[in-house]
Amino acid sequence: MHISTLNWMQVEDLLEREDRCVLPTGSVEQHGYLSLATDALLAERVALEAAEPLGVPVFPVLSYGCTPSFTAYPGTMTLSLSTYLAVMEDLIGSLVRQGFRRIVIVNGHGGNSPAAGLAGELMGRFPDLQLKYHNWWNAAHTWACVQRVDTDSSHASWMESLPWTRVPGAQIPSERKPPVDSRMAALMDPTRLRTLVGDGNFGGPYQAPEADVMAMWATAVQETRDLIDGPWRPSERGAA
Repeated sequence: MHISTLNWMQVEDLLEREDRCVLPTGSVEQHGYLSLATDALLAERVALEAAEPLGVPVFPVLSYGCTPSFTAYPGTMTLSLSTYLAVMEDLIGSLVRQGFRRIVIVNGHGGNSPAAGLAGELMGRFPDLQLKYHNWWNAAHTWACVQRVDTDSSHASWMESLPWTRVPGAQIPSERKPPVDSRMAALMDPTRLRTLVGDGNFGGPYQAPEADVMAMWATAVQETRDLIDGPWRPSERGAA
């Protein structure tokens, strides 16, 4: 259930029987021919689809993340790492104060990964808190699906081209793109990186058969659902 469909009184009632929740995180950055909000759209949607049968609340996605390398592409928005970690700490702290004790962060953007370290720090600070940090796109089963389609699949390729990330009117190329040299890319400032990467795809087919795309997505939803469902350390309140 999406928190946007509830009022505070309903959340208070929910907390009497459920101490799990999901916080999706994403980014607004270039994704080639796909939506600039791809990471945010996918993180929130996979979280919602995964949590729905479990009755676990999903908070609105934190759309902005850390993406300084793509700032030469118009439309890209980035937070500094210190700001991002401070925001995540404040959000998780808010959830803990309300009574949520088992929190899954469903992340859609690689640049946000330093928050995984923050999760460990916060569990040390709050002994009754359990935090799981989940990069949905490269979790084991989902990544295996991606690799079966094309081993060069990467940022802004078919693996992020879902019906809800495609931009109306954009003509997506039918071919595949050779992989970008990631070691060289890591050494470049935003302007040079744009020159190297060009349209934004880091490698692999721009499109794949829809059956392959949706099979990957179904795997991602199930893998995320399994993580939300457990295993967890036994809850003090005995919540499911």
